[in-house]
Amino acid sequence: MTWRSASAALLVAVALAAGGAPAAAQRRHVREVGVEATVLASDPAMVLGGGYGAIRTSTRTRLALTASAGAVDGAVAWRGELLAHFLLNPRSTAKAGIYGGGGVAIAGSRGGQQGYAVVLVGIEGKPGSRTGWFLEAGLGGGFRAAAGWRWRR
Repeated sequence: MTWRSASAALLVAVALAAGGAPAAAQRRHVREVGVEATVLASDPAMVLGGGYGAIRTSTRTRLALTASAGAVDGAVAWRGELLAHFLLNPRSTAKAGIYGGGGVAIAGSRGGQQGYAVVLVGIEGKPGSRTGWFLEAGLGGGFRAAAGWRWRR
């Protein structure tokens, strides 16, 4: 084992250990479900609506999965996304919270399917409360904008 690989392994182990402490200390994982509308400014443009499910893996992190369907050039289109979010103020019940994220998406229509890397920034209403709206903007198969509502438990 080289010095570099040993150093990298040690850094990964420390990061995993440090990341596990807040998750273990958290009472319960917050689960979220929601609905969203997504517009992709690509060639051709896509307009989609669908469902959202997520789990907060720690106080500040969320793993989200979306499944949407819609239309592109008069044909049925679909898109699925697996995203990780980092929340800047996750416990706020009075103000909106900002988050950033990234992940992967796969989209398809009668013309075939394509995979994409996704990066985004978002804002959500009262991230520490039981419900709230959200708005996102980013890139992933073209400019991506999404809006919707989330319910938390």
